[in-house]
Amino acid sequence: MAEEFNTDSMLDMYLFENEQLLEQLQDMVLDQKDADCFDEDSINEIFRTMHTIKGSSGIMMFDNITAISHKLEDVFYYLREAHPDNVPHLELVEHVLDVQDFISGEMEKIKNGEQPDGDPQDMIADLDRFLAQIKGDGGDAKDTKTETKQKPVPANVHEEPKQFYIAPVASSASRFYRIYMTFFPETEMANIHAYKTVYALKEIAEDLLYSPEDLITDEGSADKIMANGFKILLQAQCDKAKLQEMIKVGYDVQKVDINECSADEFVQGFDFGRQEEWIDLESSVEDIEKRKQEKEEKPEKEAEAAKPAMAPGDFVIQSKEPGKQKKLAKDKPAREKPKAEKTAFISVSVDKMNQLMELIGELVISESVVLQNPDLRVPGLNLSNFNKAAAQLSKISTDLQNVIMSMRMVPLTNTFQKMNRIVFDVSRKLGKEIEFEMVGEHTEVDKNIIEHISDPLMHLVRNAVDHGIESNEERKASGKTEKGRVTLSAKTEAGKVWISVEDNGAGLDREKILSKARKKGLLDDNKPDSAYKDKEVYQFITLPGFSTNEQVTEYSGRGVGMDVVVKNIQEIGGSLEIESAPGLGSIMSLKIPLTLAIIDGIVMETGNASFVLETGMIQEFVRVKEDMMIHEPEGSEYIMIRGECYSVIRLGKWYGIAECAENVEDGVMLILEEGEKKVCLFVDKLVGEQEIVVKPIPSYIKKVKGLSGCTQLGDGSIALILDVPGLVD
Repeated sequence: MAEEFNTDSMLDMYLFENEQLLEQLQDMVLDQKDADCFDEDSINEIFRTMHTIKGSSGIMMFDNITAISHKLEDVFYYLREAHPDNVPHLELVEHVLDVQDFISGEMEKIKNGEQPDGDPQDMIADLDRFLAQIKGDGGDAKDTKTETKQKPVPANVHEEPKQFYIAPVASSASRFYRIYMTFFPETEMANIHAYKTVYALKEIAEDLLYSPEDLITDEGSADKIMANGFKILLQAQCDKAKLQEMIKVGYDVQKVDINECSADEFVQGFDFGRQEEWIDLESSVEDIEKRKQEKEEKPEKEAEAAKPAMAPGDFVIQSKEPGKQKKLAKDKPAREKPKAEKTAFISVSVDKMNQLMELIGELVISESVVLQNPDLRVPGLNLSNFNKAAAQLSKISTDLQNVIMSMRMVPLTNTFQKMNRIVFDVSRKLGKEIEFEMVGEHTEVDKNIIEHISDPLMHLVRNAVDHGIESNEERKASGKTEKGRVTLSAKTEAGKVWISVEDNGAGLDREKILSKARKKGLLDDNKPDSAYKDKEVYQFITLPGFSTNEQVTEYSGRGVGMDVVVKNIQEIGGSLEIESAPGLGSIMSLKIPLTLAIIDGIVMETGNASFVLETGMIQEFVRVKEDMMIHEPEGSEYIMIRGECYSVIRLGKWYGIAECAENVEDGVMLILEEGEKKVCLFVDKLVGEQEIVVKPIPSYIKKVKGLSGCTQLGDGSIALILDVPGLVD
């Protein structure tokens, strides 16, 4: 249905703008979900949001989105105009969120190249019943699907546009306006923004003309609008204040002039007043005389041809503020200049950002190739100038890398707000009163990291609401506040991001977990229950198929949640830590890297193979002697360092590498730390520290435990990046 106008650029703009509007809508609604009602500003904002989405969806011919957004707009139009007292707030919140979900789902289909074919009629019927209820007409809508068509709301009627010139039907109540709009220089696709304005005015217009006329199919119309502005002639039964509310200065519209005119002036169209002089009170006399002289020197016909078409509002006197002395143009302060820098933001495709990041990675590799070139090791070479230039190159490449990384960093705000929505939905269905708190939501993380943590966070938050927080009755019986609390917090520490989900519920039941683990055969028969530390016990709940719930519900009981969390987090080099106190609640903490693209790493060799470890994973380098080693009969090895015992992993033996060092005195031990676990990794030698560009292991290679990726070194060889959680587990 939208094929005629569905150009890629229009569709991208439609999706980008409406996704932002829907995010803002959800944030606003969830912020006020616990209030008694929406405040006046929020009602106006939600009305405008739905009006904008309705208009842009109508332009794109997405009829189902247009219909549902118009119906919700009807509800908030009535709230804005009538100020009813009998509005059930939580029910209204659910209606708004349901509409937001529907539109988001349809837009997801559009992004995937599918048709937005969802049927909103049931939701429209629910909104009709809700509107009838708050109007006091009774909630028994007989057949609201048909009733909506037969009895449209007269105060906020929406009609599909067929053409935007309507035969004049002037009455004594009709008023006439000339409107002139200009857009900021950085505005993209000004013709589409202009079309949205026309689409909005269509609903109140008796007569409507605009220039340029062909806004959609004429690609040059955007340039014309940017050069000459957008001109509208409007006949409608409304006052100027209503027009000013409908057409506002915003992030794209720089200026709007609305001037009322007579019917005779309106009939003359855009050419009205061509012979009248424009009275300029701002320019100096010298400037005015100079312009007049230049005009007289040109032939009359040429001057007439060169003169731009007059726009509505061009013939008014530019007045000065009352009570202030007129200033000449040359005396005017340059206060308008900052407006050119109004916005320093542009929207860039994620694909382009990823491509740029890949190029930066290649630059880092190329830099290593140059600086580690074996030709530079020839004895007797004077490399002082080269080393200075190399140091400058390294500085520039590091600065460039940091800038690109900062461009990829995205605050966790949107992700946290989605969790707010999950808490609201699940708590309502479970009948629990839960307060949601966010701390550190402005912490920034690489965009690719955010994509990996959304599902794990959703599972953790849902578990906190379902498993962690008790029912209202249980909390009351145990002397707790009736309202539970879930806190989602984030912070950065030592190059890592810590994201914690904390609840003040009942906490984890150690005995119940141990009992379930015993039934599944996970416990050592020779080890008593008391020998298991709390953290060891709590880790059982992260195993596949492990659940302490006796009944399977919509949200839990299948044992497929926590293992998904751990799997997804480990894929990006992260880990999960669990803390709990009986009767007080639990804390689930995700420890994840800031970025996946470029890391600081230690290059090491074992046999003829090169490996890389992230610097932050290494606690210490140690040279050891053979008498410090402990050899078990079954082949396990341990080492005593300063009175502490560590298990030993020989990297060469782990991967079956030939010609690697056997004697521990010929190599070096690396003490690695992963959560509560520490191990010693034995390698032949250390090569050095350098920036590592992380590349995925090719898909045709079987996944190998303990490896997370690969990279290219300065000499062109390939080094494998070690995954510490995989080695430790």
